[in-house]
Amino acid sequence: MTMAKSGDNVQVHYTGTLEDGTQFDSSKGREPLAFTLGSGQVIAGFDAAVSGMEVGETKMVRIPADEAYGQRRDDLSLTVDREQIPAEIELQIGMQLQMQQPNGQPVAVTVTEISDADVTLDANHPLAGEDLNFELELVAIG
Repeated sequence: MTMAKSGDNVQVHYTGTLEDGTQFDSSKGREPLAFTLGSGQVIAGFDAAVSGMEVGETKMVRIPADEAYGQRRDDLSLTVDREQIPAEIELQIGMQLQMQQPNGQPVAVTVTEISDADVTLDANHPLAGEDLNFELELVAIG
């Protein structure tokens, strides 16, 4: 059988869980995830786990935070004046917003604290600092 290698277009069914067993994502009931191995389209640990698999093979892998979304960084959290957020937005803890970096690039942020004067926004990926577990099934190569 052919093993998946860098440069191959692959299709993978997956279920992702946190260390406590909480499921954060799954392709079950949807189309499999399609990507090119080694292209940087998925987190490094996921890419490495699929490499070497054969079609029909399933496996469980644990991907440490450093090979997933990295460690949480305090410097990616900032507090802004409440007035900087458009008044029509009804802020809630956990709400996702989009900001623009000085270079014009959009960045997703999560509202983590709200007061009358300030709003704290966190640009860390929601899974930053988490070790991730994946059940993988290689569906197709090519």
